[in-house]
Order: sequence, then C-alpha cells, then structure tokens
Amino acid sequence: MGKLTGFKEYKRKNFKKRDIKARVEDYKEIYIPSSDEELQIQAARCMECGVPFCNWGCPLGNIIPDWNDMIYKDNWEKAFKRLTLTNNFPEFTGKICPAPCESSCTLGVNKQPVSIREIEVSIIEKAFAEGWIKPNPPKIRTGKKVAVVGSGPAGLAVAAELNSVGHEVVVFERNNEIGGLLRYGIPDFKLDKAVVQRRVDLMKAEGIEFKAGVNVGIDVKAEELKENYDSVVLTGGSTIPRDLIIKGREFEGTYFAMDFLASQNRRVSGEKIDKFDITAEGKNVLVIGGGDTGSDCVGTSVRHKAKKVYQFEILPKPPEERDPSTPWPLYPKALKTTTSHEEGCERQWSVATKEIFGKDGKVTGVKAVKVEWSKDENGRFTMSEVKDSEFEFEVDLVLIAMGFVHPQQEGLLNDLGLKYDGRGNVFSDENHMTSEKGIFTAGDMKNGQSLVVRAISDGRKTAKFVDEYLMGESYLNG
Repeated sequence: MGKLTGFKEYKRKNFKKRDIKARVEDYKEIYIPSSDEELQIQAARCMECGVPFCNWGCPLGNIIPDWNDMIYKDNWEKAFKRLTLTNNFPEFTGKICPAPCESSCTLGVNKQPVSIREIEVSIIEKAFAEGWIKPNPPKIRTGKKVAVVGSGPAGLAVAAELNSVGHEVVVFERNNEIGGLLRYGIPDFKLDKAVVQRRVDLMKAEGIEFKAGVNVGIDVKAEELKENYDSVVLTGGSTIPRDLIIKGREFEGTYFAMDFLASQNRRVSGEKIDKFDITAEGKNVLVIGGGDTGSDCVGTSVRHKAKKVYQFEILPKPPEERDPSTPWPLYPKALKTTTSHEEGCERQWSVATKEIFGKDGKVTGVKAVKVEWSKDENGRFTMSEVKDSEFEFEVDLVLIAMGFVHPQQEGLLNDLGLKYDGRGNVFSDENHMTSEKGIFTAGDMKNGQSLVVRAISDGRKTAKFVDEYLMGESYLNG
C-alpha cells in the first residue's frame, strides 16, 4: 500500500453538498466533487489491513484496496482499468449505492471508514473527462443472438457482458427511454439522466441494439422471442408495488411512489406524461414507507414546493449507532438520514396508517395509530397497536412507498409458461436458467427488490451462464 500511516494521519471527508436553499430549487445533482488532491488524501486512509473486507462487502467484489492505492499514487488511469474489471457502471454505483463496502471497511471497526464511494465515482468521471473511455466493440461476432427484456441495471449489465464476447444483443424496453429504474425511478438530483444516456450511447456504439417503446408480450409475442433468438434473458425488475389495503384507498390523491417519481423524471426530461401527472405543490404530503423510495418522494415533494411533508415508517426507529445485531463487517442497522430528509420532513416511526379520509372523491386526511413490536415465543416480531394512540391529520397527497412484491406475471412471463418461486419471483436454477430451456433471468425479477449494485452483479453472473449455454464455455468473469 501507499501511505501506511495514512489512516492515522487523515480524517474522513465526504463530498460537499450544495446548499439546501439552492438545491431544492432545481433537480441538479446534490454533491460537489472533490479535487484530485483531496481524493488522494482520502485514498491514503486505506490501510494495509491484510484481509480486505470491503471487497467481501461489495456485491461486485470490487478490488477496492488496489484502486485506492493507485489514486494515492496519482495513477488514475490504472485505477480506472482496475475498477472496471469488476464493475460495468461505476458512475451508477458511485452515485446511488449505499456503499456496503464502507460498512465492511476494516478501518470502520473503530474509526470512520474510507470514502470508497466518492473515490469510485471520481475515478469513472475522470476517465470520461480524460477520454480514456472509448467504444470497444468486439472484433469477432459469434453469430448468436440474445434478447434482453428490460433495460434496468441488471439488463444493461447482461447486455454489456454478452456483447463484449461477440454475441449480438438486442435490449427491449417498454418505456420510451432506456434505463429502467435508473431512468424512471431514481430522481435526477441523485442521478442525472445525462449520466445514464452517456452510458447507453457508449453501449450503442459498441454494437448493442436498443428497442425502446416495445412492450414484449404485446408488441413482440413470447413465441417470437423463442423463434428469433438463441437465448432470452428476462430482467424486467420487481414492478408490482405492495399496496395498502385500507378504507379510503380509492380516493384521488393516493398514488404509488413509483407513479409519482416516474412522472417527475419524465417532466424533467421533457418526456410526455401519459397517465400520472402528479404534483405535490402547495399540498400536505404523507409518504408511507421509510426506505430509499420514500426518501426520494420526500426530496421530490420538497422541490415541488409542498406545504408540509410527513413520512411514516411502521417499524421502530433504528438506533443512532450500529446495532449489536449487525456487527462489523455486516451492513449496519442504524438510523439513516438522507439528503432529502435534511431538506425538510417530519418523520415518525412505529406508525400504522389505518384509514384515508376524503371529500368529493379526493383525499383530505388520514387516521393513524402508534404501534409497538415484541417477540413471540418463537422469536418472531409481532406488532400490536398502542391503546388510545390513534390520531388524525389533514393531507392532500398520499404516496405509498412500501416496496414491491414481485414482477408482473400477467403477459410475457405467463405466456412463456415460467414457474415462480414462493415469493412470486421468476424461478431459476443454479445457472440462472428459468423453467424454460434457453430462457434466463437476472436482477430483481429473479431475486426480489434489492440494490442497483446487486442487480449489476447478478446481471454479470447471468451473462456468464448464458455464454456457457451458447458456447459451451465462457471467459467472462461473472
């Protein structure tokens, strides 16, 4: 390693953030990049720990100590090459990943971990700026055709990997633009869509064909896929949202979070909003669900100039510090305050929404109750309402951000005759092949709702299995 005593000499510094008053006036990205010199100091904090648990904590297995050392020594291009050995899209993970690698950093046992995520995104952005990233189409084509259905992070990873070994890859996307969750789910203030388009354009230049606005199962039938392609990879994500079945759910002004977020992303990009043109302007907004999607709804509502934003989470408030149930090097169970929360939001934990009120068919308020959690005799947590804790308040917009249950089964998946697992996800074997020969699956459609970094990782692994199926062997890393 470079500076062996760096972890003792330097303190962790994160990217600076734009001033709250300024950033809530637009949808530009929040973080301000650090200088090369500042990043070299942060990379110098990477200690010679012997066993790099950061590598273990990263779903992609990024070789983090290597590129930290290279940055410390001012060898950025070499760091870029090492980073992209394991990660197809560092510009995505570097901006939106919750950084499980940092939770596993050995320095994090008793100090602040290395600023891995900031270093990662700085490497890839410098690579683009310096022109180190150029289209690299395969020199030889195999003659095999692969259809990838879904253009989210898993689908893009599958496409990139299979194209790199010479297969002809066609990516289908039912939305008007390529990117899936990256394009329509994640707000621009976290991931500017120019970053997504930059990568898509590069992949096009490398020979990948993208067909947007094509709903496979309707515009292209299941049998056509089987007939026209040597293999099919399903990467459509987990798209059926978990609903809140309570009285008043039908009132206008109650929407799923993804309808709200997708409409805003379309608005920012100038794309036509076909169905849900939802605004929080001047409204009292309730976000039900305390995860990242709920947080994104908070930040978007603030930018809409909502009157007031509330966020309810049914689970108890996490501890301020790492909980003993998730010791290092596991990802910690601890309170997470996002940039959206900093911008203005009243959060409440251990709250269940019981009823939505309305007038003339529109939402006017909600009834909620405090809940408490306890373990039963089998060690399972059970929930009960706190006596006399019900309360009501006025809201004009309710956004349900309670996660997703499984992929859409009606249409393509049922038409293909696929089997499902116990949670309703697409069943696959140890090689990621579905119950139909030659048809594979990857990402959230296979595993259920998870992180972008895990979707990329799963896409890479699936690509290796597809390559082996088509060619008998594979040189892909997986």
